[in-house]
Amino acid sequence: MDTPHIPVLLNETLELFNGIKDGYFVDCTLGFGGHSEAILEKFPNIKLIGIDQDKEAMEFAKKRLSKYSNRVEFINKRASEALKELKGLNISGILADVGVSSYQLDNKKRGFTFDSDELDMRMNKDQEFSAKDVVNFYDKESLKRVIREYSEDRRYKKIADFIIKNRPINSNRELSEVLMRAGLKDKKSLAPIFQAIRIEVNNELDELNKILDYSKEIAKDGTILGVITFHSLEDRIVKNKFKEWARKCICPSDAIRCECGGNNQKGIILTKKPITPSKEEIKNNPRSRSAKLRGFLFRNPL
Repeated sequence: MDTPHIPVLLNETLELFNGIKDGYFVDCTLGFGGHSEAILEKFPNIKLIGIDQDKEAMEFAKKRLSKYSNRVEFINKRASEALKELKGLNISGILADVGVSSYQLDNKKRGFTFDSDELDMRMNKDQEFSAKDVVNFYDKESLKRVIREYSEDRRYKKIADFIIKNRPINSNRELSEVLMRAGLKDKKSLAPIFQAIRIEVNNELDELNKILDYSKEIAKDGTILGVITFHSLEDRIVKNKFKEWARKCICPSDAIRCECGGNNQKGIILTKKPITPSKEEIKNNPRSRSAKLRGFLFRNPL
């Protein structure tokens, strides 16, 4: 079966979960099943729960993982919604690969590519809100916020002005032309703006925060959580959350003495620095270049 998406940091991910033996492994972002297939193959006593809001991706994953059908359950929902339903299970591992799949990026009908005739960017096609709403109906302040916060491009005011002046914009192709007139001359400079709109459409940062919080709620003693990010804002969220969970004392920094009991540590950080792709992987799959993997081991009690 031809695979429309190459799983990033695959060997490194398998190494992170090397200690798991049995119970359930939760793939929060099943996609086309690349990571899940490798997990099922390496850990024969593991049962897997695959979650994804994209129906097209899930149908592909079901075919790909059909030989493991007696060990796999599928949930077609946002991860944050599905994780709430998994309390009480013996969860050994949780993986969230929060990037967009190559299939979504390359399929012009999904409206992610620069030259698409669509203006969409929805990961879940059943969702009504799309890039068309952001680009054509956000007021200037809201549009500036999206571009400033999610692209970190200093030209956010000028970019927002050009978008508003050239409304209506009906396709990614038109949006690309408008952005180029605003001074963004190549795909490298266009990408962060498209990414910012995509993050807003799919509420990606809020979803990541919820995935982390619900993962903590369903984790057992010994559960390993791995998160792969592709954006500095995402990585910062994961890094800070892991640091928060690893703290013994949660008293304010200006407290004279500890009054919280000093026993608030949820576990230990497994990756002092994020794990990044090798030169060979980046060469074989250039889209992996910004990927970062962080891991956390839940311990209760420590």
